Amino acid sequence: MGFHTFPVERADKLEDPSRYRFCSREELIEMLGLEAGSNADADAVVADLGSGTGFYSRDVAPFVDALYAVDIQAEMHERHREEGVPETVELVTAGVDSLPFDDGELDGAFSTMTHHEYATDETMAELARVIRVGGRLVTVDWSATGTGDDGPSMDERFGPDDVSSQLEGAGFSVERVHDRPETFAIVAKR
Repeated sequence: MGFHTFPVERADKLEDPSRYRFCSREELIEMLGLEAGSNADADAVVADLGSGTGFYSRDVAPFVDALYAVDIQAEMHERHREEGVPETVELVTAGVDSLPFDDGELDGAFSTMTHHEYATDETMAELARVIRVGGRLVTVDWSATGTGDDGPSMDERFGPDDVSSQLEGAGFSVERVHDRPETFAIVAKR
C-alpha cells in the first residue's frame, strides 16, 4: 500500500480490543448500511482494505454474503489464518491501487486506520472502478486534526476535508463526515 505498511512483527497490536474505542463493530456496520441482527443485506459483497489480521473482517463477515480481506502483505494473511478466517471471507493479496475485481463488483468497501497507507488519486480511481454505483465506501483513519497521541506520526495523516476532496475527485459523493478527537470517519457513496 502506497506509503508504507504496518510492520508484521507488530501484528499483535491489530488484535487489541482497545481498537474499538476508535471504531466499533456497530459503528462500522451502520456506516456500511448493513443492518445488525438482520439478513436484509446478507447478499452484499464488500472488501476490507488493508485487512491486516482480520480484526474488522471477522466482525463484518456475518452481515454479508462475501467479504474480501485485502492486504498487500501475505504475512498478514498468515496471521489472519491463525486468528481464524470465517467461511464467507476470502483472503486477497493485492494493493488497493490494483484490485483483482471486476468493474462494479463490490457493494461496498471499508478501511479502518489504513487510508493513509494507500491514499493516492490512482487508488481512489481504482475504488471508484470496483464499487458499484450506489455502493458505499467507509473510511476511518487517523486524523491530521488529531492530537497525535495514538497512531502514525502527524506527517502521515490526512484531514477529513482532504479525504473528502480526494473522494469527490474520484466520483464519490460524501454523505457524512465525523471529525473526532483522534480519528475521522467518512461515509461516501459511489
